[in-house]
Amino acid sequence: MATKKKSSPKTGRVDAAHAATTPTISKSPQGQSQETQRYGDVVKMPHGLSEAVVKKSVASLNQVLADTITLRDMYKKHHWQVVGPTFNQLHLLFDKHFEAQVELVDLLAERIQILGGVALAMAPDIAEETRIPRPPRGREPATVQLSRLIEAHTMILTYAREHAEKASDAGDAGTDDLLVSDVVRTNELQVWFLSEHLVAASPI
Repeated sequence: MATKKKSSPKTGRVDAAHAATTPTISKSPQGQSQETQRYGDVVKMPHGLSEAVVKKSVASLNQVLADTITLRDMYKKHHWQVVGPTFNQLHLLFDKHFEAQVELVDLLAERIQILGGVALAMAPDIAEETRIPRPPRGREPATVQLSRLIEAHTMILTYAREHAEKASDAGDAGTDDLLVSDVVRTNELQVWFLSEHLVAASPI
């Protein structure tokens, strides 16, 4: 939007001093602010890793990020919608796991930016990139919620282990450490808790 020039109430002339000091925002032809770095591009940072290694790490981290954001939001959905005799236990457990996934999201996004990449952030972009199936909008039984969460955790664990090994082989120890020490260990712990609840909920 162009800056409206201020005129004198007496003469109708433009106040030159006001016009000179009013800031303007550069816009693209489509009316959107211009990107300073396109998604998929990496900027060179003084971390000692090659561009080829960084691009592979950023791509794998963004995939884990998209899946982790989806899992995080699925936990909140199930936290709100859980029903049944185990309502209180699962209501609290789902929210505790949600908070841990929030921390992972931040660690993953920061690692991507540290490497010189661009982290995924907006819901439409996450929906396009995640590999985790979208659950229905309505309520489901607690056992179905647990099964969905376990499936999502397993997908993340399998991918994270594979790409941690690739990062290690490429010399990207930071990404390897994040995927193993944070992503894998957090998801392993959470999937264990979910699995025990699912066993307890099943008839013997």
